Amino acid sequence: MSVLFPKLNKPRQWDYRPIYFDPEKEARKERKARLHRGSFREEHEKNKSKMQKQHASKLMLWLVLLAALILGFYVFL
Repeated sequence: MSVLFPKLNKPRQWDYRPIYFDPEKEARKERKARLHRGSFREEHEKNKSKMQKQHASKLMLWLVLLAALILGFYVFL
């Protein structure tokens, strides 16, 4: 059979798989690449400062709402 039908390799097929950008995956890769000695402490300090800022903004919101409530009672009563 090889004389009548010689074996020919099939042509390479075009296999295109698009690469989609995934920001969460990129962030995970970046965080994993930044892991080094002391990086956990740095991350903790960064998260701690972020939490302090959030706490301060929430406190300011509650103070403004309390002041508005007191002012509303004073004006209407």
